[in-house]
Amino acid sequence: MDIEVLRRAPLFATLDDDAFRLLTDELTEVDLSRGASVFREGDQGDQLYFIVSGKVKLGRTSPDGRESLLAILGPGELFGEMALFDPAPRNATATAVSETRLAGLKNESLNALLRSRPEVSAQLLQALARRLRRTNDSLSDLVFSDVPGRVAKALLDLADRFGRPATDGVLVAHELTQEELAQLVGASRETVNKALAEFVQRGWIRLEARAVVILDMQRLRQRSR
Repeated sequence: MDIEVLRRAPLFATLDDDAFRLLTDELTEVDLSRGASVFREGDQGDQLYFIVSGKVKLGRTSPDGRESLLAILGPGELFGEMALFDPAPRNATATAVSETRLAGLKNESLNALLRSRPEVSAQLLQALARRLRRTNDSLSDLVFSDVPGRVAKALLDLADRFGRPATDGVLVAHELTQEELAQLVGASRETVNKALAEFVQRGWIRLEARAVVILDMQRLRQRSR
């Protein structure tokens, strides 16, 4: 397990070495292939997970079978933490979108840490607040932004979190299918593909297999507003 990824995670950053070592002794490794589920809606939750490598999507399914994508998470981020505070069944399905390694932590182990290190509670609440803020932003975008604007904003967010420099721009290996990208912005695949094609025609991006190269960050940022 890549302990350094976890050491840089906000939840662990404030721990001293002894506390961090005690906590990591409680972690269990989980290796997933693309498409494998960590848990599903309705499952009972008894642990949270940290992403060591790879990416995980959180999604929900409507009664008629339609799917929505709530978030894409990457290394250093955590999910499943709501079960720590609310024993209700899971309200989303967590699925690996690439080869992924997780570190699982049982609720009782984290509760013991919170009792001995109250400052960790603040870090956990900050993580929840960031997730809630991202959800609120997504809801606002659905109301106030058109589909191309939402696509541009989604690409910029993915670039900020997963992008790396390329010879002609920023390579964003998001690992998403076109359908998953459409779910992320809350639109049909056809409408999202039309927006992407427009961005390509304008020279703002270049599409690759489950990736995009952003060629003109400024223009894309202006379109996202």
